[in-house]
Amino acid sequence: MGAVWGLPYLLIKVAVKHLEPPVIVFGRTSLAALVLTIIAARAGALRPALAHWRVVVTFAAIEMAGPWWLLTDAERTLPSGLTGLLVACVPIVGAVVAYVLGDRSALRPLRVLGIACGLVGVALLVGHDLGGATGIPWRSVIQVLAVCVGYATAPFIASRKLADVPTLGVIALSLGAVAIAYAPWAWLSRPQVAPPGRAWLAVLTLAVVCTGVAFVAFFALIGEVGPARATFITFINPAVAVVLGALLLHERITAATIAGFALVLGGCWFATRPTRHAAPIDERLSEPDGVAAADVG
Repeated sequence: MGAVWGLPYLLIKVAVKHLEPPVIVFGRTSLAALVLTIIAARAGALRPALAHWRVVVTFAAIEMAGPWWLLTDAERTLPSGLTGLLVACVPIVGAVVAYVLGDRSALRPLRVLGIACGLVGVALLVGHDLGGATGIPWRSVIQVLAVCVGYATAPFIASRKLADVPTLGVIALSLGAVAIAYAPWAWLSRPQVAPPGRAWLAVLTLAVVCTGVAFVAFFALIGEVGPARATFITFINPAVAVVLGALLLHERITAATIAGFALVLGGCWFATRPTRHAAPIDERLSEPDGVAAADVG
């Protein structure tokens, strides 16, 4: 799962050179929705999700519709590896969201230290790796940080409102809703010149492998190790994104990249550490049969 969800940053970077973000999001969600809807229908998971369609649509907007457009648009100017590193801040944002929602242990001193450590890592990545002659693309950086907020917030909605709804039905319905919402925008943004085959292949891989197959595999992982341990893939995704970006797109890996990476992941680790008498944040607010938090890329 760490490899599969570290791959989207590379694919998005390849696709966005030739396709507009709405086209990429529509292609990714429509094809994945087709795969998962068939599986969910056979499993009898669609009807329970439809009964909670308002909450499902809210979850889809915060987890997929907004973040996936923001992420794709941001990669017009950001390196794919650096984007993956910035998205690794999701657990840090999740700790803050948990505190706002009433978990007063979420900002214990050790976790505050983790948040501060992660923020220093982000500052190092942005200031050094993006502070070149053309300046820092602040719009793109803010977009990725907004993605982190969406990824960190949506699972709390799911765990509180959709804990008893089959996860497969929620994801299938969410992807379908996003695809329908993006269809007109994608049509208006369709390319006037035929893009190269690698752009379409990137979108196809995003849809089938990184969305459709990935969610099915993630559900299996949750069933095997539980939601809390399953989210540890968040610590692997950014490393995969950085390595793929360097190998296939010739993106730079500097000393600041490595140091920032270590600070961000170290901050995530401390920000989500359980207290002596408490379970990890995501374990308390997610159930094995509900939608678990994850950085899906």
